[in-house]
Amino acid sequence: MHQHHRRLLTIITESAIESHLLRDIERWGAHGYTITEARGKGARGVREGNWEANRNIRIEVVCEDSVAELIAAGLRQHYYENYAMILYLSDVDVLRPEKF
Repeated sequence: MHQHHRRLLTIITESAIESHLLRDIERWGAHGYTITEARGKGARGVREGNWEANRNIRIEVVCEDSVAELIAAGLRQHYYENYAMILYLSDVDVLRPEKF
């Protein structure tokens, strides 16, 4: 089975900015993404998601290295200062590279 290297960019942030993030992520080159609700505790306290202003989402983008770096740089530049957000990158291997 032939595998192809890609990067997984994971974004955990406030659900209130979802539509803005998705617009930017696509503009910066992502072909797709997966969104799930997220809860947890971090530097800004507990995010339980029990009311709209307290909800987090997790966005996962599998893409080429260069696209992941571009998206991460854009998010840091445009969102880090004003929103709770963490980003992390992981190496992944995909079996259908045309999807990413």
